[in-house]
Amino acid sequence: MVEISLIDPAMLITVLLIAISGTLICLGVHFVPVGGAPAAMAQATGIGTGTVELAAGSGLVGLITAAYMNSNVENAPMYLVLAAGAMGSMIMISSAMLAGSLIYAYGVGVPFASAQVKRDPITHERQDIYMSKGTQGQGIPTICFVSGVIGAALGGTGGALIYFVLYGIYSPLLSAASAAAVAGVFTMGVFYVNAVIPSYGVGGTIEGFHDPKFKRVLPKDTVTSFLVSLVLGFVAILITTGM
Repeated sequence: MVEISLIDPAMLITVLLIAISGTLICLGVHFVPVGGAPAAMAQATGIGTGTVELAAGSGLVGLITAAYMNSNVENAPMYLVLAAGAMGSMIMISSAMLAGSLIYAYGVGVPFASAQVKRDPITHERQDIYMSKGTQGQGIPTICFVSGVIGAALGGTGGALIYFVLYGIYSPLLSAASAAAVAGVFTMGVFYVNAVIPSYGVGGTIEGFHDPKFKRVLPKDTVTSFLVSLVLGFVAILITTGM
């Protein structure tokens, strides 16, 4: 059996990397335009589902692409695994936003408009004149789409980093397939924990980094996520004592 100690500097760095990874996941959630039930009825901007589903969905796709890269490229460097995780997550969120946009435009027939800015920071197009009465905006404007892609990249990178470091810990203790499975399951758990934390701060909907709510809730949520992920990092090391 391989002996692993919590006071080992390498293990402490691993715990810190897991804490950083969880924080990236939490940070990424705030960038993704979460619309929830109001967006499903075209009464708010964003994707018509909640923070947990979006974070977990994008994160799990990123985890799959990261795991594929790690298992199919011999001695794959960290940056390559992280890039694969980020790319998988970005494709998933972009696909969701594109599908939602098609439904909003051709199914519901609403223009894309943000309630948080008078002009789109990227296209500089007027937003307020296209706002439907009684709504908080509708569709997924350009600024929301770009913010969502950034958030997916952060979340996918965070998930890939957790998987990479955990696979490195478990592979000397288990077979390659078992180590990948354990690392993947634990990474999924970290995703769900860090998806629930921002759901309390966001409190329903958020358009992206241009939303005033972003600056208001981000510091508290990220600190909370870092501390919780730090605990999860220690748990990830402690479970190796039973292997």
